[in-house]
Amino acid sequence: MENSQVDACSCASCAAEGVSAQAIPAQAGGFAWKRELLFLGLSAGIFTLGLLSADGRLLYVRLFPALSPLLFLSAYFLAGRDVLLGAARSIIRGRAFDELFLMSVATLGALAIGRYEEAVEVMVFYKIGEVLQESASARSRASIRALLALRPATVRLRRGGAWVIADPDRASAGDEFMVMPGERVALDGEVIEGECFVDASALTGESLPRSLGPGSEVLAGSVALDGSFTAVALKPASESAAARIAGLVEAASRSKARAARMVTRFAAVYTPIVVASAAALAFLPPLLFPGQSLADWGYRALVLLVISCPCALVVSVPLGYICGMGGMAKRGILVKGAETLDALTKVRTVVFDKTGSLTTGEFGVLAILPEPGFGEDELLSLAAAAESRSRHPIAASIRKAAASRGLSVGTEDEASGIVDRPGAGVVALVGGRRVAAGNDRLLHLEGVLHSCADRGAAGTTVNLAVDGALAGRILVGDCLRADAARAVSRLAALGASRAVMLTGDAEGPALAVAAALGIEELAANLLPQGKLDYLDAVVRETAALGGTTMFVGDGINDAPALARADVGAAMGAGSDAAVEQADLVLMTDEPSRLGEAVARARRTRRVVIQGIALVLSVKAAFLLLGAAGRAEMWEAVVADVGVALLAIANALRARR
Repeated sequence: MENSQVDACSCASCAAEGVSAQAIPAQAGGFAWKRELLFLGLSAGIFTLGLLSADGRLLYVRLFPALSPLLFLSAYFLAGRDVLLGAARSIIRGRAFDELFLMSVATLGALAIGRYEEAVEVMVFYKIGEVLQESASARSRASIRALLALRPATVRLRRGGAWVIADPDRASAGDEFMVMPGERVALDGEVIEGECFVDASALTGESLPRSLGPGSEVLAGSVALDGSFTAVALKPASESAAARIAGLVEAASRSKARAARMVTRFAAVYTPIVVASAAALAFLPPLLFPGQSLADWGYRALVLLVISCPCALVVSVPLGYICGMGGMAKRGILVKGAETLDALTKVRTVVFDKTGSLTTGEFGVLAILPEPGFGEDELLSLAAAAESRSRHPIAASIRKAAASRGLSVGTEDEASGIVDRPGAGVVALVGGRRVAAGNDRLLHLEGVLHSCADRGAAGTTVNLAVDGALAGRILVGDCLRADAARAVSRLAALGASRAVMLTGDAEGPALAVAAALGIEELAANLLPQGKLDYLDAVVRETAALGGTTMFVGDGINDAPALARADVGAAMGAGSDAAVEQADLVLMTDEPSRLGEAVARARRTRRVVIQGIALVLSVKAAFLLLGAAGRAEMWEAVVADVGVALLAIANALRARR
């Protein structure tokens, strides 16, 4: 699949305006390659004939003295048409001083002094470099373009009792759709019938298939592997997970880092200086020193213009960032813009929201604490039976824990006489025994002797009493993400030594989570405005030390903080508002990927700086040689194309 490319005939404008990942249709690349290779081949062939004619090896050149110049001019315009047209467009738009202008002036000047061969060589070498640049740019965007193809073109919808093939854009929330084995899911939905495994690696980066069944949520872009299922659409296609990813990728392709803008500004100042220097080199020596040849110094000035072409910079720097973002996208780390990569390199403080970022955001059984005479499984089974009719999240987490142990999930016929005690808990008869499950207030109402549960516990305590005696406690709370501790420690190892946790949760659960992860600074019971105010102070303190601040969140209430931080990082399964405001999205919902993002951003930055240093050092050396008359124009062309290719090869390292 062809990807959007850096148009070599207008790479300065590409660097200034960004390149859309959807700018070139998927099938357009094949024709473009054939056309460019055709023109390049024709130009090279005509150029060869021109060389033979100039050497007198073709007898009919004697009959047509102008044949050789005509052949050279034909080859010149075939190879350089894009450069000349691009320079003309830039002049019309008021952006005359770019590398296309330099190329045009240098080659037209060479034609004016009769150096036809070298003018053609400049354009031919430039065209070769252009083709290779397009190839490199296309490969660097392969992983990003793949994300834009996640949504299939059709979906099987239920219409009037029959299944019809339709455009996904015609589907609405609530519509039923069917997915057959091997098909890609077109809509986000909830499975209502059927079971199968789906491959969601393109969305999440997870290599293991996911199991789906009734009640499971399925995301657009997943692929059904071994079965079919029917689901209800949760949202229209334009709001699906795949559509959200496509939007993020498009934003990333249009964004440009400070370094890239710096190169554009550099070219805008650099080009007039080069043109003025070339003019001075051409005219001042003949004027100041009689006897000096204007043609000789003019030629040196033209060589200087060719060497000075900043194309290697304005192509390789943005390409380096594109490669870095593409490599991160393949790992499930979507970066909205290259500015984010720059900010990531200087992260010194990481501020975490607790729920949904460091924890899963779902209730789970954290601990089972039975009293003497009771076992953990017995206590859990009694609680599940008593809570069998409750739809409270805590009750659901207890039933889920019982099922995970192979125990009864608490069917309604296992418990009778169930009585809800609002604000306290529930009482039921389970196997002929009176079971009370709830908080301390329920125990007081039941007259059960007990000690008060620890109010600083990491979660909610469900007390169990059987026949009027305390049977034990079940601690239910938000479970830590499996790699949360590894995320905090790795970020610290990378220089983000200050870790802060902000949460709207109570202080007890917040303290427990912070202690488990080694986070010493936290603030609990915060409303969104309080969270934003605290973060604002942290950002200012970190900026005063020369660093940047990353905020990690996933909820709607985190959106303001994500927008305020230097780098806002959101979980891919978080709210749409959080994903929209974030600069970086973790599609795998693994906070440990934050450390990987920082490390990859720093590597990308190093690669870009190395490329800039390489280009400038080579150009400086050849500028001196050209001004001294020690470099021919063809050598300048080879040097310019060569350093551009080296810079591009260096930029491709950022993909790894």
